[in-house]
Amino acid sequence: MDEDISIINSNTRNEKIKNFFINNKKTLILSLTLIILIVIFYFAYGEIQDRKTKSLSDKYNNIVVNFKPSNKNFFKKELVGIINVKDTTYSPLALYFIIDNEIQSSSEEINNFFDTIINEVSLDKEIKNLIIYKKALYNADFETENNLIDILKPVINSNSVWKSHALYLIAEYFFDKNEKQKAKDFYNQILNFEKSNESIVIETQKRLNRDFSE
Repeated sequence: MDEDISIINSNTRNEKIKNFFINNKKTLILSLTLIILIVIFYFAYGEIQDRKTKSLSDKYNNIVVNFKPSNKNFFKKELVGIINVKDTTYSPLALYFIIDNEIQSSSEEINNFFDTIINEVSLDKEIKNLIIYKKALYNADFETENNLIDILKPVINSNSVWKSHALYLIAEYFFDKNEKQKAKDFYNQILNFEKSNESIVIETQKRLNRDFSE
């Protein structure tokens, strides 16, 4: 008797499953099709991105290998094109190449390139902080103290690994201007920041011992 009931229950369960698939056939087919399309799109998109990155890599490496100072205008155009692609790797490298090789650009133009990368490229947080620091480093020789501090504020107000570098840059800026109290305040911030870079701390202590000892 129990066996018969078990067989009936099993048959009933199988019938319900069968009816479910029959009644929802269209929905199930559409759902399966959608899943397949999503998987195909995911892999296709990845392949397209890989090809774009490979193409950008080849373009940048070709510039590095074939760069000639006598034809800077051509190479500048190519490098600006890479910057405007807003790639996380090659856009910053293109900007650094322009700066390092003194490819003719105004400070305003260079700062616009920095802003494009900082504000419009999806960067890792610490990479972004590094680029902000590099922007400040580029501007340190001619910007006012307020503008320099404004550039570095996102790094100074964070716990970034680049914070001590930013503080040291401002401290040295004030020291060079013989504003020693302002410089000392920033040197002390380096010593009080627990994540300060070890080399920066050593240089800071040397500076304080050598130039601020009473």
